[in-house]
Amino acid sequence: TYTLGIVGRLTNGMNCQNCHNDAGRKIWALNYSAVASTYPQFKARSNKVVSIADRINGCFQRSLNGEKLDTATKEMQAMIAYMKWLGKDVSKGIKPDKNAVEKLAFLDRAASLQNGRIAYTNLCMSCHGKNGEGKMNDAGNEYAFPPLWGQHSYNDGAGLYRISNFAGFVKNNMPFGTSYEHPFLSDEEAWDVAAFVNSQPRPHKDQSMDWKDISKKPVDFPFGPYKDKFSEVQHKYGPFKPIVKNL
Repeated sequence: TYTLGIVGRLTNGMNCQNCHNDAGRKIWALNYSAVASTYPQFKARSNKVVSIADRINGCFQRSLNGEKLDTATKEMQAMIAYMKWLGKDVSKGIKPDKNAVEKLAFLDRAASLQNGRIAYTNLCMSCHGKNGEGKMNDAGNEYAFPPLWGQHSYNDGAGLYRISNFAGFVKNNMPFGTSYEHPFLSDEEAWDVAAFVNSQPRPHKDQSMDWKDISKKPVDFPFGPYKDKFSEVQHKYGPFKPIVKNL
């Protein structure tokens, strides 16, 4: 058994399960199955070898728009122990199938903010709010449905700010209750709603120390400079095929 913890005031109020569904166990929902087997690992974004604690703190600073947690605290050690326990049967260096988010095929067009707004209004607004503000639980002490933009949402340094990650996540998990076996959204709807959500205002993170080797930036990383000639807008919303072809 497990209980849901409440993240302290050093964050935006969201909790880990708002992104890592079913306590980090759900397939294609940013699950934790590969954490113990693949960390420590070199991360091009930070240009250094990253430990499990470093990766958790990255989420605190980006997805939770907060501050680092002291690695010696019982809370940090408990999270590390839990992730190692979930991955106890995974051999070192192995990434289990469907361990993070699905990478959807690129569209032949740019993602449409207009179509994404329609999809959000019809399918997402009832839980995440008209203004992306999310919805608290009945006790009012944590988010049952996380805010998707605004001051209490993830900042623009978070992994979900890349629309390929957001699109892959929503395709297999949204609307709430969806699974990869029975997706509700089409690929096009997933890309479009990802573009709409990530076009909305949210906290900014200083990323001046990220991506020292700009050739390693993902094609949908939305901030320059780049090694190619394509604009920040195209790197954010696509079309991505011409960028990939240029690599």
